Amino acid sequence: MSVPVGAGHGLSNVEGHTDFDIVWPWNQGALKRGATAVLRVKNEAESMRFVLPPLLRACDHVLLVDNNSTDGTGEAALAVAAEHGVSEKFTLKHYPFDVARAGAEHLAVPERSVHSLAYFYNWCFSHVRTRYSWKWDGDMVLTTEGEVSMADLSWQVGTAEAVIRFPRHGLYIESDRRAFLDLGLRNIEEWGFPMTPDFVYSKAPEWEIRTTPPETRQFALPQGLVVELKYLDGDEFAHWTNPESFATSVRNRRKRREWLVFNALNNGEVPEGVTEINAPEGEHVVDYVTHTWLPRAPRPFVVDDPDHAKLHLRA
Repeated sequence: MSVPVGAGHGLSNVEGHTDFDIVWPWNQGALKRGATAVLRVKNEAESMRFVLPPLLRACDHVLLVDNNSTDGTGEAALAVAAEHGVSEKFTLKHYPFDVARAGAEHLAVPERSVHSLAYFYNWCFSHVRTRYSWKWDGDMVLTTEGEVSMADLSWQVGTAEAVIRFPRHGLYIESDRRAFLDLGLRNIEEWGFPMTPDFVYSKAPEWEIRTTPPETRQFALPQGLVVELKYLDGDEFAHWTNPESFATSVRNRRKRREWLVFNALNNGEVPEGVTEINAPEGEHVVDYVTHTWLPRAPRPFVVDDPDHAKLHLRA
């Protein structure tokens, strides 16, 4: 892993696109107290109605960077923010360069190329103007509990030098009323970071990684706060060079589990650790899971190894 040169000043790209040089936010005046969620998205229009409302309520600001979507993701996001009366808390930006897919394609791209995952992420976060940031995906939906927890944290971490780890659970959507929730995988990644020169993105073997000083305090939130939407009729692994590599890479245990569950469900099989959920008539299954099912589910979830997951929780 390498640390981007010039983390204290800025970064230029090897292609010479000066309009997309990176100017670090801490060099543009004092950052405000609070937290900004940063979404890097491509073709996530369908998820915006679920993802954005609780996120906009929980954070001081939401920045969405649209990377060449063809399904109107940016327009859908703007419409959701306006519908909920919080357009002033939402910023839409566009990144016009094709970004390398994770895996071998990413590895072959220079770190300071506009096509690099690391450069793309640094460019996105360079537009944050608060002291704390949440790395957020365009398919991650807060539950009712998650929204409250994130809102509480967003004002408390404004001056903190701490990393927050957020758990999330895959929700595989078959239809508006039927989905499958994978509680058999313990997946708690780092999602909250201070906005300082110590926390920038660099190139790792298969994806980007945010640098973190070894003495940094880390806190893990409880499970049941976030679901990650996965559409069974979609291409959920389009951002990977070769999904078959999940079977052999020691770094891809989470993706290997997702690949297993996704393909099993499409073949009519329900793996251990996966619970079928049917929403009541008139309610979308995403709303039902995040507002009702997960908040009422007994704790703790029983989670085993990702490759041999078992779950004793039943709907």
